[in-house]
Amino acid sequence: MSHQQATEVMPWSREEFETRLRAKGDLYHIHHPYHIAMHKGECTPEQIRAWVANRFYYQVSIPVKDAAIMANCHDQEVRRHWIQRIIDHDGREGSEGGIEAWLRLGEAVGLTREELLDHRHVLPTIRFAVDAYVNFARKATWQEAACSSLTEMFAPTIHQSRLDTWPDNYPWIEQEGLQYFRNRLSEARRDVVHGIQITLDHFTTRAEQERALNILQFKLDVLWSLLDGLSMAHELNRPPFHTVTDQPTYHSRLV
Repeated sequence: MSHQQATEVMPWSREEFETRLRAKGDLYHIHHPYHIAMHKGECTPEQIRAWVANRFYYQVSIPVKDAAIMANCHDQEVRRHWIQRIIDHDGREGSEGGIEAWLRLGEAVGLTREELLDHRHVLPTIRFAVDAYVNFARKATWQEAACSSLTEMFAPTIHQSRLDTWPDNYPWIEQEGLQYFRNRLSEARRDVVHGIQITLDHFTTRAEQERALNILQFKLDVLWSLLDGLSMAHELNRPPFHTVTDQPTYHSRLV
């Protein structure tokens, strides 16, 4: 092997690796046209409600994903940290979690708890993308699944943007419903510290580091796909089967 070839396969330093992971933020779904319109105050109430209802399917899947990571992890110390993510969403006695906070967001935008919980508004594209994410967490190593959660690096910016713009742009939304975003500002930052440490410690060869970047890209693809589905159905007015029926016609949850 030549010196040039040897140099090409050298692992990045921890600092360079982390920089490359964080650079993936350029592809975060905050840059999707649906989110841009949302942040500019250009979404209709129907489009806001569609986003809240479809995103709820992702929200209720997060603790399932985290439980899958814990089930594959034999490191007690990691599990002791990771379980907090489940508590953050499911809550515990005396403290509501993120799922309950999202239900209150739904009520604040004019949805009922029932229509959120039965997922009647969830588009097939959202189901497929979210289910792919959960299935990845079940089948991958726990370190790889943890790496896929690193989109949390970019989450505080998007939550703060909603808190900054929604009160003025969407005054019809009850402000108490925005508590989920307030909670996630600190929760996401805490989770990133743990997740980035796991990733930097585990992915140490160049091939492993490149795989970690691809895993993070997969998660970015999931988030972007959620908004692609919403754009087709609620911006371009091309929901599933729109050429043959004007009624919502797609499957409900099978398993």
